[in-house]
Amino acid sequence: MGIGGISIWQLLIILLIIVLLFGTKKLKSLGSDLGGALKGFKQAMKDEENKEPEKLEADKEAASSVSARSENTQDK
Repeated sequence: MGIGGISIWQLLIILLIIVLLFGTKKLKSLGSDLGGALKGFKQAMKDEENKEPEKLEADKEAASSVSARSENTQDK
């Protein structure tokens, strides 16, 4: 039994039909395009994770300056 009730032979026949329809060059370029897109997505996620601590620090500083301003206006 293969994936979801599809046997290995059925998967091979489907793969053969796809290769005959699109050709190996088209499938190769499609694979490289998909790989490049995944690589870019992973890099963007990694950049966002690295950016978050800096953003949190900036948000804390902004919040502290806002609270300091509000304390100054309340004192007057």
